[in-house]
Amino acid sequence: MTEHYPALLVAAPLLSAFFISIFGWINKRFCFPIGIVGLGLSAWSALHLLLRVMRTGVLEYRLGGWAPPWGIVYVVDYLNALVALLVSVIAFINLVATYRSVHEEFPEKIGPLYTLYTLMVTGLLGMVITGDAFNLYVLLEIASLTGYGLVAMGGDRAPLASLNYVYMGTIGASFYLLSVGYLYMVTGSLNMADIASILPDMYQSSAVYVAFIFLIVGVWVKMAFFPLHAWLPSAYTFAPNPVSSLVAPLVTKVMVYVMIRAIFSIFTPQFAFYHPQFALGPVTMDEAVVWFAAIAIVAGAVMALSERNLKRMLCYIIISEVGYMVGGVWLANRMGITGAILHIVNDAMMTFCLFLATGAIAYKVKDLRLENLTGLFRKMPFTMAAFTVGALSIIGIPPTCGFFSKWYLILGSLHAGNYVFLTALLLSSLISVVLFFRVFEMGYYGDLSAGSGHESGHGNHEGVIDEAPLSMLIPLMVVTVSLILLGLFTGFMVNNIISLAIPGDIY
Repeated sequence: MTEHYPALLVAAPLLSAFFISIFGWINKRFCFPIGIVGLGLSAWSALHLLLRVMRTGVLEYRLGGWAPPWGIVYVVDYLNALVALLVSVIAFINLVATYRSVHEEFPEKIGPLYTLYTLMVTGLLGMVITGDAFNLYVLLEIASLTGYGLVAMGGDRAPLASLNYVYMGTIGASFYLLSVGYLYMVTGSLNMADIASILPDMYQSSAVYVAFIFLIVGVWVKMAFFPLHAWLPSAYTFAPNPVSSLVAPLVTKVMVYVMIRAIFSIFTPQFAFYHPQFALGPVTMDEAVVWFAAIAIVAGAVMALSERNLKRMLCYIIISEVGYMVGGVWLANRMGITGAILHIVNDAMMTFCLFLATGAIAYKVKDLRLENLTGLFRKMPFTMAAFTVGALSIIGIPPTCGFFSKWYLILGSLHAGNYVFLTALLLSSLISVVLFFRVFEMGYYGDLSAGSGHESGHGNHEGVIDEAPLSMLIPLMVVTVSLILLGLFTGFMVNNIISLAIPGDIY
């Protein structure tokens, strides 16, 4: 059984999606338990895979017993074992935390929603562990198509936001597919390891650099790297809250992982960062990308300042955080890449915490405009305490995990001598202070009788606690505590997992 964990990681949510789609027509009460079993098995498999990799090193699983490069293989190493555990755990916890919201908001769509949910997780997990470039495209499309459907289930402008998401997502996927086509044209292979062994003799080929540029642009579109971000704010804002708390922590982070995987396992860091063909005059490509990342960090933070809707404000913070990770990778040194990989984990958990808290607030307050959040520290103290911890982690206050990944990124900036990126990191943290303390001020000092909470009957003049249900609060508290634990165990994670995931020729 244990040798089949890589297959079980992807097969469990895939099979659960199949059975949920059937029971959605027969008896909707079985949909949630089936999803729990499927995602629980995935999380269990991911945990065992990470422990096994830490114990014995990289492992390879051949689907159907076919040897590469002819067969599809799942390759599990330190990097993707960590990301797979992250994806599966967040998906599982979110399924539990949003049970009440889903059954109250979508009583007639429980089957379709959970089917799309588990299929999306299938796509994300498959993207993380596959060792085949074309198989990654197929799984990318599974995750994308289900994501479009999930976003469109929201009210108001969700269908239009989903359509925009479809357009931009299709463009990004097309760039990636074109890249795979060029790579196949020059190497005759789709297996990542096989491509990587053939490419060094072809680095002077124009087709290889076109393939690299197309791949990078494709994943940048899919991760909403500024200025290719236009699809994200509306898609995540108008998506149903149970969907937002799944896609917001995971989609951009998995695409950052895909970028890192392409650099490490298809091309080489030396080719990606230093190849003279990519130089823009006196500026190398890695330096240019870090400049763009610095602009993305500041632009996302500044755009968040103009928002009066809590959920949309968080969406622009995601865009800023994408800049952190892209810039960290393209600093092209060990400290920067360590910070980027660590920030994949930390930012996923921080964003998850904030969106779970926002979902709990929306469950009670309905309208997430800032002026409607008055008195929430008295009305929903546990939810707002969790939101505060998540916010402090985004700002980068120790001992929360956000501080430590930012610290590695700062060290990477200093090592690279890139003070523009360093300034962007510090400036975005200062802007985050303004953003979140504006929310704290409204929630703590605001007038309880103000805003639509009073008008809709959800306000409480006497400040009596009116928290979200325990089914939301308990998962939220677990995630909140994890932000502290991740910070305290950063050294263990870096020394035993992340440092071993970075190629030895990066210093």
